[in-house]
Amino acid sequence: MNWQERITVDPQICHGKACVKDTRIMVSVILDNLAAGVSQEDILESYPPLGGDDIQAAMAYAAELARERVVSMPIAA
Repeated sequence: MNWQERITVDPQICHGKACVKDTRIMVSVILDNLAAGVSQEDILESYPPLGGDDIQAAMAYAAELARERVVSMPIAA
């Protein structure tokens, strides 16, 4: 999956947040839904412009960010 073909960032669209190409559907919306346990089928039903490849691209984009960033985590007690 080459997420760069499906995910875009444009300062004129959604304040420069990552979106699915040719939509105003932010990657974060897709990821929030997945994290909340919403099925891919339900996401596709809620956002008709999306295809299954768009959801996969959003996950691949998130995985890329996770590899590139370090997030400070509190030390477990």
